[in-house]
Amino acid sequence: MFKSLSRSIFVLFTVLTITACSSGGVKRISTDEEVALSDRWNDTDSRLVAEAMMGEMLTFPWYRQYKVEHDGNPTVIIQSIRNKSHEHIPVDTFINDIKRSFLKEGKVDFVVSGEEREDIRTEREDQEMNAAEGTAAEFGQEQGAQFALSGTINSIVDSNGDQRVTFYQVDLKLINMTTNREVWNGQKKIKKLADKGFF
Repeated sequence: MFKSLSRSIFVLFTVLTITACSSGGVKRISTDEEVALSDRWNDTDSRLVAEAMMGEMLTFPWYRQYKVEHDGNPTVIIQSIRNKSHEHIPVDTFINDIKRSFLKEGKVDFVVSGEEREDIRTEREDQEMNAAEGTAAEFGQEQGAQFALSGTINSIVDSNGDQRVTFYQVDLKLINMTTNREVWNGQKKIKKLADKGFF
């Protein structure tokens, strides 16, 4: 009798545990909706910082001066944006947010750098050997960049045990590649306050 009761209680406990664990669910939400599950850097931070900084960049004199002196858009290459914060931040996502915010306005052109550029050159060499006549991409036609963008993402974390403040600072600068002159320097700060129960 006692064994049977113990077994029944164990089975009931197991069923309740499984039910409790499986009661959660997943639903699709808009990618524009902010969901803050922690005080860490997230996709909304990346997008908002990129949009704000690129919008500001276009208000500086370098852009107006370029448009007066040249036809077409200025061409930018992103050299490096380094994550020097206390956490892992996918810098490639931030770089893509920067490019997207510029390209959708149609005011700045980008050229690729690093491995991506080498991959394209390798593909061009392959086309030279294997593509039908007149269809291969030509050598010596790459568009040069007039400006180089680089920067850092830094952070400071302060905590007293009950609350934690996480501070992010993004610094970007734009360099004229002909003159080495710094034509824009932008900074964006984010501060997040989390209660103990949140972290």
